[in-house]
Amino acid sequence: MGTRTSLVIMAAGLGSRFGKGIKQLTSFGPHGEIIMDYSVFDAMEAGFDRIIFVLRKDLEKDFKEIIGDRISRKVEVGYAFQELTDLSEGFALPEGRKKPWGTGQAVLACRDLIREPFAVINADDYYGKEAFVRIHDHLVGEKPAKGTDSETLLCMAGFVLKNTLSEHGGVTRGICSVDQDGRLNSIAETKNIIKVPGGAAVLLPDGNRRSVDPESLVSMNFWGFPEEMIGTLEERFRQFLQGLTPKNCLTEEFLLPIIVNDMLQSGKAQVSVCPSSDRWFGVTYQEDIPLVKESFRKLIADGVYKENLWEK
Repeated sequence: MGTRTSLVIMAAGLGSRFGKGIKQLTSFGPHGEIIMDYSVFDAMEAGFDRIIFVLRKDLEKDFKEIIGDRISRKVEVGYAFQELTDLSEGFALPEGRKKPWGTGQAVLACRDLIREPFAVINADDYYGKEAFVRIHDHLVGEKPAKGTDSETLLCMAGFVLKNTLSEHGGVTRGICSVDQDGRLNSIAETKNIIKVPGGAAVLLPDGNRRSVDPESLVSMNFWGFPEEMIGTLEERFRQFLQGLTPKNCLTEEFLLPIIVNDMLQSGKAQVSVCPSSDRWFGVTYQEDIPLVKESFRKLIADGVYKENLWEK
């Protein structure tokens, strides 16, 4: 039997983005499919064995009605719940904290479920088929990475910046510096990147623009981790909580790109970048919805997906 792999889908933020519940979650496919349907389909096709959804507990019922029950008929499904009070032993929730702790804590919520290499994605991003295949192949060792005993070997999907921009405003992307062997040197979290004629630029606070290479590879929060990454996250979350101050304890977040970059810069990790030429799309702005629907229509017309995705 080959190596089992899980896909963690971070969906705890959906309630805040779409209102109180997630009844309003937009369907993009002709038979009510939402973006997660296509991600799960692509992950299964690439060889992932299990899907783990990270939710807020109060969204569980709605979520299962909208997608969870349907998916559980196709593949093994697990649920983890991201809660503000889920802190390292000895720590209490700072009074007044309402903001979620971030993507690192979302993955840590799966600590009782993860028993194998796993990938992590956002719930409301469409990544395309290529990234799932590349990350899965890397996780099961078909493209082994070399590292020392003291390094954790990670991977991430790298998307071409120009394939990830919105027509309707600025976006935040982790711009990657990659060496000639396809290893990550650093990630620079860059806010307010806009599409401009012939390329891309950062819109600066003073109204000026700084050009960025539209062919740069960027991180879209699609990671591949070994099982032991859970232990690393537990240790680092404790350090993160210890480092909070009265000034930042209500807003600071424990974020995967920052965690990975810290591991990289301190020599604790090597990160292989698995490039994808697929076009990413997602709903950053309400105005993106028609374009995303049209994109799925085109993918179906081109034969990438069946019209009824889950039809046998």
